[in-house]
Amino acid sequence: MSLGGRLPENLVLFVKTLRSAGIPIGPAQTLDALQVAQTVGFARRDDFYWALHSVLIKKKEQQELFDQAFHLFWRNPKLLERMLRMMLPELEGELDPNKQKDKELSRRLAEALQSTNESKSEQKEEETEFDAAYTFSDKEILQAMDFEMMSVAEIDEAKQIIRRMELPIAPLNTRRFESGNKGRDLDFRKTLRRSMSYGGELVRLEKRRRKERQPPVVVLCDISGSMAGYSRMLLHFFHRLMIEKERIQTFVFGTRLTHITHQLKHKDVDEALAAVGDSVADWSGGTRIGDCLEDFNKNWARRVLGQGALVLLVTDGLDRQGGELVGKATERLSRTASKLIWLNPLLRYGGYQPKAKGAAAIVRHADEVRSVHSLESLSQFADALGNAKHQQSNPFR
Repeated sequence: MSLGGRLPENLVLFVKTLRSAGIPIGPAQTLDALQVAQTVGFARRDDFYWALHSVLIKKKEQQELFDQAFHLFWRNPKLLERMLRMMLPELEGELDPNKQKDKELSRRLAEALQSTNESKSEQKEEETEFDAAYTFSDKEILQAMDFEMMSVAEIDEAKQIIRRMELPIAPLNTRRFESGNKGRDLDFRKTLRRSMSYGGELVRLEKRRRKERQPPVVVLCDISGSMAGYSRMLLHFFHRLMIEKERIQTFVFGTRLTHITHQLKHKDVDEALAAVGDSVADWSGGTRIGDCLEDFNKNWARRVLGQGALVLLVTDGLDRQGGELVGKATERLSRTASKLIWLNPLLRYGGYQPKAKGAAAIVRHADEVRSVHSLESLSQFADALGNAKHQQSNPFR
């Protein structure tokens, strides 16, 4: 079958839409898409869908965006009928795009579609003058904007802001001491040694203070479907934290637990997240919070928890298995950690209550509860990490 009519043009436009939405697709994949379209044909919509999927999608996290783009781009009945009349003499089966589930279009995909349509029409863009007086207001809007509501450009700007964040971590006092004039305790040994130089006369009382060190930080980040939009942004934050600080261990979980500390050690954040994507098999899938936390408690807790370790549990608490196992695993985790902080993007809603079984189980054992749904909330959390006195209790206890 030869690709005649306007189908190649529409297929290339579809590929451009995916590329604009953030899926990396090169010229070779575009040619492959044209080839499989010629081979498979368009008599069956499912065959067409999976043929394009096989050559255009390489990672599981790209699945949802491809699905949205496909059903929106190819759902126009007139365009579809016109295409089929050009390509096929008759249909092998009924093709009804209205039977496909009508999913909510993300803002990122809408922006991509708009940009490709504008390029297709080749209309000259009008020059727009911006008033500098609105600059600060725009920044305030971006700071408060929910990560899931951001466009592609806003996500890129948010990532740049995260890279510039200062991420201090409040130090812990150890059992060891060091000399220090501002210390509160007397250093008897040093005082006596100095007095020997003056014939045993006490000339000055030496002081000492406790040594400080950065506490270990363990991150447990939920990457299930309900958390995917937030976990991608938060991984940029945790990458920045690992580059700036030591003794950071990072895990992600959906249906299984994956240790990604080694992958996040790449200095380039894009390389780091690409390595994470290659090593994680359950991105944007289901959630088994209880099983994953139990896995961590059994196989990792003794290795990475200790010396006052701080645990950051990032999840919305929506677990497919219920709350009993989640409660047991979270209780054990809270006992072995010096502090358990639950970071839940659902707290952006003022009237939020942890009624889901998983959330209700977690909140009983969390020392602190915070939202991480925007740059503003992320910045507040970063400030709290650097200020031991800036504590936020668990309001649900």
